[in-house]
This record gives sequence, structure tokens and C-alpha cells, in this order.
Amino acid sequence: MPGLNISQFKTLVVRPALAQIGLSTDAAVNLLTGTALAESGLVWLAQIRGPALGVFQMEPATHDDCWRTFLPSQPILAAWLRQMAGQDMPAATVMVGNLAYACAMARVKYYRAAQLLPSASDASGLSAYHKQHYNTPLGSADAGRNVAVFQQAIDA
Repeated sequence: MPGLNISQFKTLVVRPALAQIGLSTDAAVNLLTGTALAESGLVWLAQIRGPALGVFQMEPATHDDCWRTFLPSQPILAAWLRQMAGQDMPAATVMVGNLAYACAMARVKYYRAAQLLPSASDASGLSAYHKQHYNTPLGSADAGRNVAVFQQAIDA
């Protein structure tokens, strides 16, 4: 199935988006690149049977919860996100066409987790972190099966 080039996505979208919001580390770049691969294969902009949007497949309820319950206490981060989105109160639909904003919001979702990120080169750890903190136990992601996807992200 055709999709975005992983190396270009990592270099031209993920790395600059995370740098712009001040939350870039090698581990975060690999985690977010792997998340997009695991969630949409860098192909889908909207979930086929569900509400999730963008290549990171974030649900609008999750997006809105980040804005409602977390970002008010993070005014600098919120300002960077508003600038990135080009809107004072970005709607979840912005994640469909604005890859940088979608990446930044996925990073915000992870940033809320208390657990530290795994090592940048730990595909198994990154996959497990994705399952626990992004996809959740109710989601369809398989941490064991997705190790290969996160290894692709690391290698890109």
C-alpha cells in the first residue's frame, strides 16, 4: 500500500514538529514516528471504522481532553500549538491536514504520562510504551507485533 516515506516523515515532519514545541529527543522522535506507522501505516488520514483522525489516529475526544484538562496549565506549549495550527482553539479536524500539528498533539498525549520514555533504540520498549500510553489496553495495537514497526522508525 502506498504511503509517506518513513525517513522523510521522520526528518521533515516529526523532528521539526517536536523541536518547535520544545519536546524533541531522539526517543520521542522514534516513538512518534513509530506511532504513526503503528496507527495508520502513514497511509490513513481518518479511521475506517471509528472517529480517529490524522496519521497518528488520535480521537477527537482525546484531542479535546488535552486542550481542556492539560494545556491550560501549559501556556507556553499551548501557544506553540496554536501557532502551529494557525488557530486560537484548534479543532481535532486540523490533525487531518496538518501533519506537524497532529504530531505535536500526539506528543502532548505522551507527555502527560508520568513514565519516562524508553531508550531511543529500544523498539520493544517504544512499542510497549505506545500500547500503554497511547493506544491503551482497549485499543487494537499489539505491542509484540508492533516491535518491527518501531524498529523501522528507529532505522529510518
